[in-house]
Amino acid sequence: MNSVPTDTSPFQIQPIGHVRSCYGEKFGAPRQPGLVPSARGMIVLEAPYHNPQAFAELQQFSHIWVLFIFHQALRDTWTPSVRPPRLGGNKRIGVFASRSPFRPNPIGMSPLKLERIEFLEQSTRLHVSGLDLVDGTPVIDIKPYIPYVDSIEDACGGYADTAPAIALAVEFSEAALVDCRALEQDYPGLEQLIRETLGADPRPAYQGQAKAQGETREYGVKLYDLNVRWRVRDGIAQVLSVRAVEAG
Repeated sequence: MNSVPTDTSPFQIQPIGHVRSCYGEKFGAPRQPGLVPSARGMIVLEAPYHNPQAFAELQQFSHIWVLFIFHQALRDTWTPSVRPPRLGGNKRIGVFASRSPFRPNPIGMSPLKLERIEFLEQSTRLHVSGLDLVDGTPVIDIKPYIPYVDSIEDACGGYADTAPAIALAVEFSEAALVDCRALEQDYPGLEQLIRETLGADPRPAYQGQAKAQGETREYGVKLYDLNVRWRVRDGIAQVLSVRAVEAG
């Protein structure tokens, strides 16, 4: 068989937009799209990519594929194996058998629910939900999700063949519930967002021993410009407070 020449010279990909997300930091963001249905945000596209003609008929689709750059995981080198959280962070598998952000090319893809499209003079905004991306994520392409092609009935998911179970029950302290409900007018659905985000247990997978033994450490998750303080006791995420992030 004759070899086929390949061009391995580098090339550039320019972002077409950026994500505006309820997740201000990587910690707390879901590990996969759709795990937190209440996680909402938008993809903001500016000139020259905000032309309404580029989005004609897209509103007919319920979901879109968003291709993006793992901008918080940029490295000069890569490794052929990684430790996925789904396997407890202890077992190594091939990077191409994972969705790890630490890849030869740090490109990710997420299917997100398209809620609506907003056309403004200086930008176009795709409002989405089921978001798993942090604020500021560069977007490099958008494609429609086509069910008959993208949903394969007899597909096998290997070590991730089933959806993860809810990891933690979530309870609010009386003070945290007062905080949260006072903020609901400015952040609709905030309580449910907190319940779904913490229920997925965003703690690092390698903390398995601490998880098994129980811990007293207090965590903070940044949602919008709010700091949600919480800890885990006996398999329950206890929300301690929900406050505005302090400046400086």
